[in-house]
Amino acid sequence: MGTAVRNSPAPQPELYRFSALDYTTVGLYVAVAALFAVAGSLLQPLLQLSPDPTIAVYSVNLLFYGVVGVLALAAARRVVSRDLRVLATRPWFTLIMIPVAVVAMLILTALLVALTGPVQGSANQANVQALVQQVSPWLIVPLLVIVGPFVEEYIFRHLLIGKLSRRLNIWVCCILSTVLFAALHIVGQETLTLPVLMPYLAMGATLVFVYVWTGKNVMFSYFVHAAKNLLAVVFIYAIPPELMEQLQQVQP
Repeated sequence: MGTAVRNSPAPQPELYRFSALDYTTVGLYVAVAALFAVAGSLLQPLLQLSPDPTIAVYSVNLLFYGVVGVLALAAARRVVSRDLRVLATRPWFTLIMIPVAVVAMLILTALLVALTGPVQGSANQANVQALVQQVSPWLIVPLLVIVGPFVEEYIFRHLLIGKLSRRLNIWVCCILSTVLFAALHIVGQETLTLPVLMPYLAMGATLVFVYVWTGKNVMFSYFVHAAKNLLAVVFIYAIPPELMEQLQQVQP
């Protein structure tokens, strides 16, 4: 990451070996994600039994990401500590480059979406918007801005690139990270089409780039991911639901 990378500590290969905790965390994440993808519709009636189904959906997601997040933090604690120290050596550079990366992500998304035809929102995006519109920001931010992005950066960047690249070519790992990150957000919900996949592919590609560019600094990619999610949450809260529905109905 520019001058910040040159001040980073010497590489520590032991930090990039898969551990039993890594396998446990990924196993839990994949198992629960697969359950939601395959049997999500079967779980809906159970959630509807709650006095407030929206809070029930939120609670299930927070429990899932909270447990995985604790395991991920425990597994990557040494890397997290090291990466934060590296970022602290150039605080102003870090603070400037995070919004720059978010803007670059938005520009890349707009360009790629323009090339693939009319915008098609994913079911995942619709579900997130519905949840955000019905739940307090004080509850949404911990889930979508703090815990969720960390879990995904740990799995899709730290594990799939940082650790897996010791066994596979790093470019293969980067492509795998980008594609799986995009696919995970829509699998089991709709047909895989480029217009639906493209926003997630653009986001995944940007996060992969900043992760590799900063010398595999997972905390930098996490901060970019969290900032992008925070911007999306603010945007949804700032626009009235009625206007949001009208905007979604507009086709270019």
